Amino acid sequence: MPRGTPDAGSTETRTLEAFADTVLPGVKRTPEDTAVAGRSHDAGAVEAGALELLRTPATGLASGLAEFTELLNGHAARYADQHGTALDGGLPPFVQLSFEDRTALVRALTSPGHPEKEFWVMLALFCNMAYDSAAHTSTPAAIAAGHPGLRAMGFAAPDPDGLLRFKDYSYGRPLARLHPDTTSSGSPA
Repeated sequence: MPRGTPDAGSTETRTLEAFADTVLPGVKRTPEDTAVAGRSHDAGAVEAGALELLRTPATGLASGLAEFTELLNGHAARYADQHGTALDGGLPPFVQLSFEDRTALVRALTSPGHPEKEFWVMLALFCNMAYDSAAHTSTPAAIAAGHPGLRAMGFAAPDPDGLLRFKDYSYGRPLARLHPDTTSSGSPA
C-alpha cells in the first residue's frame, strides 16, 4: 500500500467504495461487506479499481479525497436525520445508508442546481472510468488480469507481441478503399 493511502477499513476507503458502488453497483466481496451493497451479480466499480483510479495523482482528486469523504458523510448524516433513519456510529454515515438511500442522495448531489454538483459528477465519472476503460492501468495488463469492465465489454486481447490490433472492422467491412500509395504499415506514401 502506498504511503499515505488509507487502509481497507478506514472511513475514507469505506465511504468512497460505497459511493463507487452506488454509481456502478457490484457483487459483495464477502457476506460482511458493508461498502458494496451487492445489487449486481457481476463486479462493479469497486472491483474494477475505482479507488485506485481516484487515488492516482494524475486525476487531480487524490489530495482532496479526505474532504470529499467528510462532505459526503456530512450529507449522509443530514439525509438520515431528515428521513428518520437512525445511524449507529459504528460505520461512516454514507455506508450505513441503505442502497436506495445512497442512490437518492447521490441523485440529489448530482442534480442540476445542486451547488456541489460539479464535484460529485466528477467523482462519479472517475468511478465509471475505472470500469469502462481501466484508466488506472495499462490496457494489456488490465485484460491479462481479467478486468471486469473490459471483460464485460468484450474488449479484445492484445496480440502475442502485446500490441492491440483489430483484425475485423467494427462494421464488419472496410469503411473505405485504401489509397493505392498506402504503405504496408498503413502510412501514406
